Amino acid sequence: MSRNAKINTLLLLIVAALAVLPLALGLGDHKEEPFTGADAEAETAITELQPDYEPWFSPLYEPPSGEIESALFALQAALGAGVLAYYFGLRRGRRQGAARAGADESDAGAATATGTADGRGGSGGGSAGGPGA
Repeated sequence: MSRNAKINTLLLLIVAALAVLPLALGLGDHKEEPFTGADAEAETAITELQPDYEPWFSPLYEPPSGEIESALFALQAALGAGVLAYYFGLRRGRRQGAARAGADESDAGAATATGTADGRGGSGGGSAGGPGA
């Protein structure tokens, strides 16, 4: 197993552990909604500390249900992941293209230094029926 494969396997195991351990250990069992977002946790804490607190802003759009809110959040995450994947794929493709172009230029430079571009040498003229005829 190569070094990169070992690193990828380790990262995959860590991500799986981060997803499974909170569920397996029962973290959040004492709460009414065990895995609410940070916004809901902050709102609850602020309300407990200062019941008369007035928020400065209100949401532009309030989804009708929690399921729709979750779906919109998942859509946002998927679009962001798509944009990042496109960017990194484009960057890698450009880097590989530049490396291939550099390799082709160095191959062509070596071939012209020893003879013609096809590497056969000679005066450039062809035989009867050939390219130089």
